[in-house]
Amino acid sequence: MSGAGTVRVRLDIGYDGTGFSGWAEQPGRRTVQGEVQAALARVLRVDAAQLTVAGRTDAGVHARCQVAHVDLPGEVWEAEGERLLRRLAGVLPADVRVRSVGRAPEGFDARFSPMFRRYVYRVSDAPGGVDPLRRHDVLWHKRPLDIDRMNAAAAELIGEHDFAAFCRRREGATTIRELLRLSWEREGDHLYAGTVQADAFCHNMVRALVGALLAVGDGRRGPDWPRKVLTAGVRDSAVHVVPPHGLTLEEIRYPADTDLAARATATRRVRTLPGV
Repeated sequence: MSGAGTVRVRLDIGYDGTGFSGWAEQPGRRTVQGEVQAALARVLRVDAAQLTVAGRTDAGVHARCQVAHVDLPGEVWEAEGERLLRRLAGVLPADVRVRSVGRAPEGFDARFSPMFRRYVYRVSDAPGGVDPLRRHDVLWHKRPLDIDRMNAAAAELIGEHDFAAFCRRREGATTIRELLRLSWEREGDHLYAGTVQADAFCHNMVRALVGALLAVGDGRRGPDWPRKVLTAGVRDSAVHVVPPHGLTLEEIRYPADTDLAARATATRRVRTLPGV
């Protein structure tokens, strides 16, 4: 929440993750957060502008619609708000853009208020490799893929589960997530898009799920294998975490303004599965 005399501002951001060491600030490394915060501080003439983001993307991952918020002094926002978007465009590097900026509604929290995040992983099984113009956002898979096998396996993973088998564990963090959508469709000749949508994700979850489904799609594993891995509940060395460059954060959906605060409160609860 904004404090006394401050205004919470929402920023919708897009970036090509190729040249970044991920979203989160890291000493001595180029990050999306670092670039946007530096641009805000420069344009607004403030010492610091700390961003809170909806989802921290890894090095090499792209975003078409990332969301972040920043709390600014009210007088700073009033003075610069209408001009901020165009001024940021003038100082940000070409591989990151702020697409929109505006005063956030009461109760908005970029990290805790979303209903879901939607990622798309793009892969090509073209015999000659990926189109050179798509090499930064499409993975080349050397074996032919069967999209029907991948979708059959994906359907068995939908719902709320403990995804420990597909996540890198972090101290004190739960691996229980609700997977809302996992499906594949064709985007072109030899080009496939895997949509992964959930209320939230744990570390490496999307890329591990994609890796498991690609193993099904090219025939190395049966359609029931990813479900067996999920049920086992432990990391399986046979699950290959695919490279980050094929992954794009496409959408983050928030509830109606009146439900933002309640959603943030619900998200912060400690998750457990029924009977656990």
